[in-house]
Amino acid sequence: MASHSLTPETLARAIATPMVDRISVDDTGRALTEPLREDIRFLGGLLGEVIRSHAGEATFELVESSRRDAFGIRYAEVTRDQLAGRYDGRAVADLMPVIRAFTNFALLANLAEDLHRERRRRIHQRAGDPAPPSSLAATFGKLADAGRTDADVAAALRSAEVVPVITAHPTETRRRSVFDAQNRITELMRVRARTELTPEEDARLTEDIRRQILVLWQTALIRLRRLTISDEITTGLRYYGASFFDVVPALNKDVRAALVEAYPDAGLDGLSMISMGSWIGGDRDGNPFVSAEVVDEAATSAARTAMRHHLDELAALHQELSLSARLFSPVSPALSALGSGFAPPDEPGDTDDEPFRSAVSAVRSRVLARALRTLGEDAVDPAELDTARAAAPYGDADEFLADLDVIDRALRAAHDDSIADDRLATLREAVRTFGFHLSGLDMRQNSETHEQVVAELLSWAGVCADYPALPEADRIGLLTAELASRRPLTTPDAELSELAMKELGVVHAAAGAIERFGPRAVPNYVISMCSSVSDLLEVLILLKEAGIYHAAGPGDAGPSCSVRVVPLFETIEDLRGGAATLTAALNLGFYRALVRAQGDVQEVMLGYSDSNKDGGYLAANWALYRAELDLVSASRAAEVRLRLFHGRGGTVGRGGGPSYDAILAQPPGAVTGSLRLTEQGEIIAAKYAEPVSARRNLESLLAATIESSLLDVEGLDDPERAYADFDELAESARRAYSALVHETPGFVEYFTASTPLSEIGALNIGSRPTSRKQTTAISDLRAIPWVLSWTQCRVMLPGWYGVGSAFAQWTGGDDARIADLRRYYENWPFFRSVMSNMAQVLAKSDMGLASRYAELVPDEELRRRVFSMIVEEHERTLEMYTAITGTTDLLADNDALKRSVYNRFPYLEPLNLLQVELLQRFRSGEDSPLIRRGIQLTMNGLATALRNSG
Repeated sequence: MASHSLTPETLARAIATPMVDRISVDDTGRALTEPLREDIRFLGGLLGEVIRSHAGEATFELVESSRRDAFGIRYAEVTRDQLAGRYDGRAVADLMPVIRAFTNFALLANLAEDLHRERRRRIHQRAGDPAPPSSLAATFGKLADAGRTDADVAAALRSAEVVPVITAHPTETRRRSVFDAQNRITELMRVRARTELTPEEDARLTEDIRRQILVLWQTALIRLRRLTISDEITTGLRYYGASFFDVVPALNKDVRAALVEAYPDAGLDGLSMISMGSWIGGDRDGNPFVSAEVVDEAATSAARTAMRHHLDELAALHQELSLSARLFSPVSPALSALGSGFAPPDEPGDTDDEPFRSAVSAVRSRVLARALRTLGEDAVDPAELDTARAAAPYGDADEFLADLDVIDRALRAAHDDSIADDRLATLREAVRTFGFHLSGLDMRQNSETHEQVVAELLSWAGVCADYPALPEADRIGLLTAELASRRPLTTPDAELSELAMKELGVVHAAAGAIERFGPRAVPNYVISMCSSVSDLLEVLILLKEAGIYHAAGPGDAGPSCSVRVVPLFETIEDLRGGAATLTAALNLGFYRALVRAQGDVQEVMLGYSDSNKDGGYLAANWALYRAELDLVSASRAAEVRLRLFHGRGGTVGRGGGPSYDAILAQPPGAVTGSLRLTEQGEIIAAKYAEPVSARRNLESLLAATIESSLLDVEGLDDPERAYADFDELAESARRAYSALVHETPGFVEYFTASTPLSEIGALNIGSRPTSRKQTTAISDLRAIPWVLSWTQCRVMLPGWYGVGSAFAQWTGGDDARIADLRRYYENWPFFRSVMSNMAQVLAKSDMGLASRYAELVPDEELRRRVFSMIVEEHERTLEMYTAITGTTDLLADNDALKRSVYNRFPYLEPLNLLQVELLQRFRSGEDSPLIRRGIQLTMNGLATALRNSG
């Protein structure tokens, strides 16, 4: 299919055509969503009542007329100029309630959609329909059909682990107060949906919901100050009480039980697949606010959260286990020994025959003692300090778990299995999963910083005066020699730069966390922009200075280090060279011995954001796939188990999209039972804000991991031919992308002017600066503001640009080549996922709205030139999508998202048009706190409405 030049007529048509025209919702689809639309009408009606009563009739009428016009635009009954004209000349104070109205409506629509998904799942379950894809029931059915044996399952899953890693990447713009109000409305709407109410009860419930919407209306949606890292730590930890403590232990227990029942000889009795990770407080790449004190705060706060959970559960267990020895026999000697000397304090004399309560009291006293020793007196209730001081603290969580196992065995010996399977079983699973540390805090820093600090240490110690000048081979030789030595490079009185002192302080704080909370507290050190073996070894030098890495001594098999060093390959070139870097490191005898001591597991992180920003959507996705193939091959040759860590963001431009599909799209051998992935921004709240959604999303991660580990999911008859074809396609896509982003004169100026990039820096959504350095270069801009900016202006460029050109050039109008792409689309999960995710992005793009942002570019020639390139590629990509998939419906494979987009997108129109209006005023000199807040509110509203925005 030949490329076409963009004529003025084509440009006008592209701008005038709403993307909703590329989405087909039939009568059946509308019928299925009628309950959803009823919920939206109900909530919207209550919001309207609140607006009318608290903002006045004039504001209510402006909101209502804006809503009517937004739908009129869909049906070509109203133009965007007419809707935008409603805001001309109005005071910012008059526009603010309109922005708040549509933002709050987006929050309520999100809530209604989540409830509708729950409703549809219950309908299917009650009807006895087959288990849906991404459920564990469906996965176990596939394993049974495939005839997998106990030995197969044992080999794939005996060391299995799935680790969602919570990060502070900040596109989650909601405040905690807003979050809480939404949750209260959700619970009330569940009651409304599931309960047969009398008219009086219905009226009271409606008033309760209206009251919460009023709270939402009168709660400020954005913060007046920027988040601190302490705020981010607190925010990340709130999900444990909200869902993780309930869901993760139960899910681990259920999965293990199902696997043991289906494969009793696989040896999976001790398997707990899900554990939690965090970057919040340990990720200092580009974040100058992460310090030793922050690392200590993050690790301590996590441990405190785990300890409080365990203590509360033990207190509840003490209340429940009132079983009397007079009513069952015999009492387990082990239970008696455990509880010896610990009569329950609340009923002395009356409960001497309650051995389970005595045992729980004994266990709880030792947990209190552990809290006192590792967290200090403020972690223990003053009334329990004497108990904590008198008891012997647990040395680690395994000792705690062993005592809980004593109680479990005693209950089962008394034929009280159902009691053992309740709170006690959940607590035992929680201790397995969360230990005394809660989650693993990863360290992360940029390789450039490591080089500077190590160079300074080597110079101070007199080892090498100019380390940066050394060639790579000499660096490796020097660092290897230092890592074989047991002496440190520095002393406590060393005179070092502020940077070196800060970096050493961080690793010393990590060492302190490991000493207090165990090695699982800080399991990994991630190296951003890793491109060489010396980048890996420099981190080991820093860990050695903190006493975490230990060189081999006399009689030792090799060096030891409780922290794994994890290279992060994130640019296109680093991804291409990643396997060679890994092989070279594993060829070093001492490094191979270190990996052997760490269980023969080498973790590698893959960066989705920077690879996309570097080479565009298709080139980045293919570079990641190719890198995984090469890394699998390299790890097998070295006889180590590869564990991949996927640095996925919320949006398609940063690796986002449905996690289940993304995992199944990995190449053969890339999962092997283990998976770590980042959970970022507003995606965390969308997935894990409450137990129902948390269970569903974690279950999909487990299902995909098990399937990818045990089933052939690639589906290619001739992989090498497919790989060669995509080598060509990816290179072509990269050239097309680079021609715009890296080579077009004035592109940075266009990007900065046509998007709210500079204003994003003022949105108080995170502690991290928008750029790694003070520069205007695209390469130095962090991926979040890059993606968020294009999302706000509805171009969505990172999720599709360059793809249309690549397909058009590669096929060249050849029907046979188009047929090849169709066959790949039908049979290859990787390509199907790429196309599906791109289609989701295209469905959310809108060149008509984008053209209004383009008008913000003062240079008319630059505006016309760049915007025409964007629109032309957009048209070409839509054209090629249809040629390959055989449909013009961008969301043909995702009915739920299709209905969401169709129902809610008219409500985005006012937010986009108001954002452009306020940006124009602000940039023309109308500066005030109110107009700045108005711009920030529109960004908040659009991020909320689009759901995966940054």
